[in-house]
Amino acid sequence: MSGSNPASSPSLNPSNTIARTRKSSWRFTFVLSVLAPVFAAVLLYQLDSFDPAPLPTHEFTRHGIFVPRRNPLVLQGSEMVGVGQLLAPEDLAYDAESQLLYTGCADGWIKRVTVNESVTDSVIENWINTGGRPLGLILGQNNEVIIADAEKGLLKVTGEGVMELLTNEAEGVEFRLTDGVDMTQDGMIYFTDASYKYSLKDFIWDFLEGRPHGRLISYDPSTKQTKVLVRDLYFANGVAVSPDQEFLIFCETPMRRCKKYYIHGPKKGSIDKFIDDLPGMPDNIRYDGEGHYWIALATAPTFSWDLAQRYPFIRKGVAIMERYIGRPKMEKNGGFLAVDMEGKPAAHYYDPGLSLVSSGLKIREHLYGGSIVYPYIIRFNLTPYPALSII
Repeated sequence: MSGSNPASSPSLNPSNTIARTRKSSWRFTFVLSVLAPVFAAVLLYQLDSFDPAPLPTHEFTRHGIFVPRRNPLVLQGSEMVGVGQLLAPEDLAYDAESQLLYTGCADGWIKRVTVNESVTDSVIENWINTGGRPLGLILGQNNEVIIADAEKGLLKVTGEGVMELLTNEAEGVEFRLTDGVDMTQDGMIYFTDASYKYSLKDFIWDFLEGRPHGRLISYDPSTKQTKVLVRDLYFANGVAVSPDQEFLIFCETPMRRCKKYYIHGPKKGSIDKFIDDLPGMPDNIRYDGEGHYWIALATAPTFSWDLAQRYPFIRKGVAIMERYIGRPKMEKNGGFLAVDMEGKPAAHYYDPGLSLVSSGLKIREHLYGGSIVYPYIIRFNLTPYPALSII
């Protein structure tokens, strides 16, 4: 009687058995390689204590305000002042008499810059080191410079270079991120503490948490009194006193808006809208003496930022990435917005390659831009590179 050869049976063939085993092993390894990171991420998400809050996104619109004139390629006409000598020059102040440009850098130095027609001939001078991180600064009275130092508080430096701490707390709460500053003609100083919870190196956590830790504050040099004017602000940033001294404007960065706070007159102590739905997140704001405020925009409202702001669980995911591997770059199309005295947009200058722009200061035909990341000041000639009308 003939019988079948067991070795010839497909199910008993050793080579087939080995192949099936390898295939099963490969499938298991593949599934494990896919699922293990997912399980780890879910577990990490559950165990992480960071708890973002819902932002009032109902105050946003899907589209920014209409700006009648635009230049979307600012970098094509830009020059760089003080390359390598100005480490993250955050804010700018100009002394027309001495023609010196003051800026505060990440290494603690307040630097004085003589900008010549050719930027390569510009002279950079180390003036005074605050020992902290100078952000907002303004020229005060009697050749003084008033500085909002993120780490030290509100400082005054005399023309001779003598530094004095004016204040570093309000209502028993120390400043963690002293930011924007301006001064009235009678010497009253107004400034912001962007966050009483997070320092500058951790500013992204304030954005991701989504709670209002910012304050608008005044300091009276004659009485040395520090007073909180407005609380519960979302990363309170730049400050600019109006030319008529009736009000000041302050910016809330993640909310993409700037508001008025009245400092004189029948509306004193009240708040009004100045501009909202900005085409980017505002940092400092400066009046140019010619009928326009210039608002520095750190980044446009990108799709990724829009999602993160609307959904706390996405911000928590970004926070976990920030903590362990670093978050992805979410900023682009930074630039400058010119608005008139009523807060109506006039011109928008920006570029896909610009991000984390922090200040815009107009000096004659040039616009000078500061940043919290670039090692130079951006200079842009507005005459040959104007913003053009949108048809």
